[in-house]
Amino acid sequence: MSIYDYSAETLDGQPAPLAAYRDKVLLIVNTASKCGFTPQYEGLEALYRHYADKGLVVLGFPCNQFGGQETGNADEIQNFCSLTYDVTFPMFGKVDVNGPKAHPLYEYLKAEKKGLLGSEGIKWNFTKFLVGRDGEAVARFAPTTKPADIASSIEKLL
Repeated sequence: MSIYDYSAETLDGQPAPLAAYRDKVLLIVNTASKCGFTPQYEGLEALYRHYADKGLVVLGFPCNQFGGQETGNADEIQNFCSLTYDVTFPMFGKVDVNGPKAHPLYEYLKAEKKGLLGSEGIKWNFTKFLVGRDGEAVARFAPTTKPADIASSIEKLL
């Protein structure tokens, strides 16, 4: 299994097979509009704009599992991301990242790249997974890791 075996819905409800991102470096992030880490949208967008022509794609997955910090519907999330942070990277429909309803993509990512002390659970919004061009998870970054601090890891994969 690789990342390319999964699919998710875009914010507008369209199916999006991740195989469409084959041969790209991916930064997959669970996001929220009302979180202390929400300003990271700016840094994620900066990474996307700087490295997109070299093969990076940032994929945002809104999640409301942490403190109810993503209560908006798809239109509200899209408007917030676009108007507040000028987000142009692909955003997907709201997902669970933990628990019995966790999206299969996140089940895969958590199993491939465990967190602190070997834990699989996502601890908070803006946990980041870096995926190589071969579709394999390469690294997991904590919510406190600023997007700019991931740039050198991205460059190694590009």
